Amino acid sequence: MSTVLKTMAVLDVLANSSRSMKLPEIAAAMQLSRPTAYQRLLTLMEAGWVEQDDDMRYRLSMHACRIADAALEQADLGTRARSVLEKLVQEVGETASLAVLEGGLPRIVARVGSQSLLRAEQKIGTTMSLEGSASGRVLTAFADEGMLARLRANDEPLADEVVLEATRQNGYAVSSGYTQSGVIAMAAPIFDLRGRCSATVSLIMPQTRFELASFEAPLRAAAEAITELQQGKQASK
Repeated sequence: MSTVLKTMAVLDVLANSSRSMKLPEIAAAMQLSRPTAYQRLLTLMEAGWVEQDDDMRYRLSMHACRIADAALEQADLGTRARSVLEKLVQEVGETASLAVLEGGLPRIVARVGSQSLLRAEQKIGTTMSLEGSASGRVLTAFADEGMLARLRANDEPLADEVVLEATRQNGYAVSSGYTQSGVIAMAAPIFDLRGRCSATVSLIMPQTRFELASFEAPLRAAAEAITELQQGKQASK
């Protein structure tokens, strides 16, 4: 079994690269001899997971895309992240949600409500502003250059750079409070395999119950756990 796992680890090395790789690069990344790395690559090529380009560099085959599509069809990120959201709600007693950028705006795709009689409601499918919502601020602050250019080209206003820089420095954002009176939210980024901010996890609550010191650590832990899911790793326990 250990030999199989070591061979499959080559896939992670290739997946973490934005381009095809030469044999010496792969061997160095895995701290292997070239013959050992070559044998593992041959095994993966035979299995259809890896191929060579015209320059004899190695890359993932399209077989990986088929498997990824099947994984998403069987259960999307919101479904897979539900146990993390449930754990977060149990820990802090407030509603938790998962949002992604859709149509240029943050949209809630999963949520777990708190059991409190006085709670903030945000239904699945709800869209939020980029400027005032915690998720919108996170998705803008951590957007790559291409995505940021597309967001700026839309008519939707963005938070000012002071707010966005504070979001990057803190690793989370708090909503403005003016988009939904009496309600406040706190969101943290979720990163995909390429290190791009692809989603956010957030807590939403009546403003009277907001305590940054109580929510920051659990929210960060949830964001890290869902990031691991998004990157194909095992979620943190």
